[in-house]
Amino acid sequence: MDPRRFDEITTRYAGLRVAVVGDFCLDRYFDIDPRKAEVSLETGLAVHNVTRVRCQPGAAGTILNNLVALGVGEVHVVGFCGEDGEGWALRRALEALPGVHTERFFETSDRATFTYTKPLVLEPDGAPVELNRIDIKNWTPTPPKLEARIASAVEELSTLVDAMVVLDQVDIEGTGVVTRGVLDAVARSGRLRASLPILADCRRGLRGYPPLIFKMNAGELAALSGGPVGTSVEDVRRTAAELSRSQGRLAFVTLAERGMVGSAPDGRTEHVAAFPTRGPIDIVGAGDAVTASLASALAAGASLRESLELANAAASIVIHQLGTTGTARVSDLRGLLAGGASS
Repeated sequence: MDPRRFDEITTRYAGLRVAVVGDFCLDRYFDIDPRKAEVSLETGLAVHNVTRVRCQPGAAGTILNNLVALGVGEVHVVGFCGEDGEGWALRRALEALPGVHTERFFETSDRATFTYTKPLVLEPDGAPVELNRIDIKNWTPTPPKLEARIASAVEELSTLVDAMVVLDQVDIEGTGVVTRGVLDAVARSGRLRASLPILADCRRGLRGYPPLIFKMNAGELAALSGGPVGTSVEDVRRTAAELSRSQGRLAFVTLAERGMVGSAPDGRTEHVAAFPTRGPIDIVGAGDAVTASLASALAAGASLRESLELANAAASIVIHQLGTTGTARVSDLRGLLAGGASS
């Protein structure tokens, strides 16, 4: 990417307002020192001694973290947490971030706070080793009153922001933030303001979603298209182009070590190759960094190709951050894009 064009796009980030609608969770890391290992006198089982607890927003919060790292001026969060200790820690972590607005982040006694607890053994001379994760989730449908509050917040914000991201992170449909009623509100917002970039990502796949900007991997694209996509990049480009034409929206497909593909409603497609790895990697959070970068770039007026280049660089930066769910800053992107081209 031309350096002048890079600066032209990224200097606009500070003036952007972006809404993130979705399942915010608490990422809680337990740093374990193996040199302090013990055996429980009561049970005879190994004891992992935690020397530090780190809390940060995860899931939709990882997108938020990346928007903040990019210097986006205002980020409005839409979601919920429970009236519990995890909710207190999550809200505290959200409110500590610059430019983040939590007026539409609802606290409720009807939900537990979505939490990923990640025990990490920090070996003195090696990469962190993650033990079995401990999760807290909701297993019943989101109450209608809470759903209505979220839907109202979506429609209100759609008139105020420059981009919107929708992330559905739950395993069971209807148990999180992005319920059918909330999706209907997103769809109405998209129809009323067709120029607003609204990016959608769902861990269960995007089938049944209204026409939005879809961000997915190759497997999710195949599931959405209803048949095998093929293994080549050209196969992915062709299928993505068909999807964009039918939806009337951009589409983005991540291809791991093969980079990313983007398509437009007019049939245009672009492919950007992945950067070579530069040592050990951890792919956790890479997709969310891509989503944040795409939303920021599109809101700032980047082209399809430019958006892919920026998002691809963000993913490369994040996967090299071990033992945490990483972020990519504009300075990181500038250094990587200046140091090596992707084709």
